[in-house]
Amino acid sequence: MRFMKPAKVNSKLPRVALLGAALLAVLPPLVHAQQPAADYFRQSCATCHTIGGGRLTGPDLKDVTQRKDRAWLVQWLQNPKAVLDGGDPYAQKLLQDSRGVIMPAVPGMNPALANSLLDLIEAESQLPRSRFAGSQLSDRPFTAADVALGRQLFAGTRRLSGGGPSCLSCHTLKGLGGLGGGRLGPDLTLVYERLQGRKGLSAWLVNPASPTMAPVFRKSALQPEEILPLVAFFEDSAKKGGQDDSTALLNFFLLSLGVMVVGLVSLDAIWKKRIRGVRRQLVGTRQRGEER
Repeated sequence: MRFMKPAKVNSKLPRVALLGAALLAVLPPLVHAQQPAADYFRQSCATCHTIGGGRLTGPDLKDVTQRKDRAWLVQWLQNPKAVLDGGDPYAQKLLQDSRGVIMPAVPGMNPALANSLLDLIEAESQLPRSRFAGSQLSDRPFTAADVALGRQLFAGTRRLSGGGPSCLSCHTLKGLGGLGGGRLGPDLTLVYERLQGRKGLSAWLVNPASPTMAPVFRKSALQPEEILPLVAFFEDSAKKGGQDDSTALLNFFLLSLGVMVVGLVSLDAIWKKRIRGVRRQLVGTRQRGEER
């Protein structure tokens, strides 16, 4: 019986493997950590914050790790309300600067993710211009044509280029007329004021962060030529003032009630005729039987 000779082991392979393992140990902070942190920042943070682009709803985060120590920032990112409730003076100043808007708890936040985000912010803060410096929308004055186009986009009479649903599907706004809009989302009559003007509202529309809008518009993003007229329309609505007066909801209720009444009357008339027809046939059959 012939035995096979053991294959020679290449002594260089273990060294190559060790070198590869060492490189993989160094690369994660640059590839595996930074990229998910960047995606997370874009989806969950860029709506309210920039890195070097100025204040939105929340403060500009450029060099934030130089303004406050990392341990405090990690704690804040995990539970902003708890830090506020504890009476922290820096947190109270942030609340005052944001005009009472409390930073919500960020989904999935933990110490590891918080540190990855802070690493990302530090790296972006050192760049001449961060990719998170904010949207590059035109700052030209709005025109009446912008407002008119924004109204069409809101109402869905002009379709969004990305194929997303119109604002009217989920939101209402004072002065729409007819039955108004949807009730899934909040009234947007004063959204221009709530998000503190053109810059904050534009950032929100570039990357909506609400649980309902985020998955819908992730693949159907609004385009700059659509965001600008929508912001113009919302600004015009805010100037007119007042919250939705719920007349659209009342109109919908009255219309529904009217349709229901008409439907019931129609069904009653149809069934009456049917019953009379059956009764007439039975009476006729009985009379013919008696005649025999």
